[in-house]
This record gives sequence, structure tokens and C-alpha cells, in this order.
Amino acid sequence: MTTIILNGESKKISSDTTIEQLLLGLGLENKRLAVEVNQDIIPRSHFVSHTLTELDQVEIVQAIGGG
Repeated sequence: MTTIILNGESKKISSDTTIEQLLLGLGLENKRLAVEVNQDIIPRSHFVSHTLTELDQVEIVQAIGGG
């Protein structure tokens, strides 16, 4: 198990979890969002290959449209 800080809260995830797997587990796979890991924005094209490590600071921001 690995512990990350997700949007300011501690969360345990399986070791070798990618951003894509994290988003799937949170039900956010098809949402318009941005992911930042340790203050670096991760391009969507890297979600499948970017593996999260112990105590990574992960921020997920979802785009909300309106008018």
C-alpha cells in the first residue's frame, strides 16, 4: 500500500497505481479535469503511465461549465 495526499486528505492506494487507475477508482475517468502531482500539472496523455509514489501531493480539479 502507498499513502498519497489527495486534495489535502490522506488516502491509501495500491502500490504502482497510475493516475488513470486512481481516476477510475474515484469514478472520474471521463470528466473534464486537471491533475497536479507535487505542484506539476500532469498532461492527460501521461495519466496511463504516471505512477503515484509514497506521499505524493495530488490535486484533482474538475472543470465545471455554466452560463
